[in-house]
Amino acid sequence: MKLTGRHFLTLKDFTPEEITYLLDLAAELKRKKKEGAPTLLCQGKNIALIFEKTSTRTRCSFEVAARDLGMGVTYLDPSGSQIGKKESIADTARVLGRIYDGIEYRGFGQEIVEELARYAGVPVWNGLTNEYHPTQILADMLTIRENFGSLKGIKLVYMGDARYNMGNSLMVGCSKMGMDFVACAPEKYFPDKGLVSQCREYAKASGGSVSLTTDVEEGTKGADVVYTDVWVSMGEPDAVWEERIRELSPYRVTSQVMENAGEKAIFLHCLPAFHDLKTKIGKEIGIRFGINEMEVTSQVFESPRSKVFDEAENRMHTIKAVMAATLAE
Repeated sequence: MKLTGRHFLTLKDFTPEEITYLLDLAAELKRKKKEGAPTLLCQGKNIALIFEKTSTRTRCSFEVAARDLGMGVTYLDPSGSQIGKKESIADTARVLGRIYDGIEYRGFGQEIVEELARYAGVPVWNGLTNEYHPTQILADMLTIRENFGSLKGIKLVYMGDARYNMGNSLMVGCSKMGMDFVACAPEKYFPDKGLVSQCREYAKASGGSVSLTTDVEEGTKGADVVYTDVWVSMGEPDAVWEERIRELSPYRVTSQVMENAGEKAIFLHCLPAFHDLKTKIGKEIGIRFGINEMEVTSQVFESPRSKVFDEAENRMHTIKAVMAATLAE
């Protein structure tokens, strides 16, 4: 399958066959990595990583994956470029596109990465926007395949705030791949109705389904995968903490939730997770609100059902596959 020169902005742009190809390639590259076999598929190329929002997993995954493929990497942190400040996005894209073979963007609105792609002249990859996080979904799907053997018919329940990048992207990915996606949240935290309708059309073609529920017991019954994310996203004001904790606490992933899902269910989280008080923000939240954990309990997070660190590793393998597929000749 030929994906050379393609952008990777949202899974809406890819067919189920293309997504499967990327997952197969990621699995092959992961096997070679474990065996110590070289994968210099992009030797001599160079990429730029634009990070308007910082990250551990995304940055490390792109940098290691690029070097494994034989590429040079330039990291531009929030103060490391003039994008959107002294230089327009279009101009930045045209400059970087003359110097680099590919550009990653992690930041704010989806329209920014879309504009970069429109003007760069080289592949642009979405490392996270407010609306979509497609590289994370590939890692999730690879992890699910490793645990269940396939994706079709898998029931994935996303608990918490399903309005933004993770809820959106999981719904898109699941509906494309014949999975049963459930958003389990208060109604005000359901995904956008237009995107829900679009994903239900994808699900009709793939044999999957998309459903929304406020009922935790009903929503998680028989789930294969229980997924959650932090309740407050990067860049949101502190004022929303109290509201989110009050409204989303009934949707915390607990041992009872996992038992309701069933013996085979696994837990996934894109990380970082607030499951204890061992971080600066965790301590602050604990003092302010008198809680020891938020979206997931430590009992679940540290249990054998939790595959979050396999999932985190798979970010690197799937990102490597995206870059290899879009850059290799």
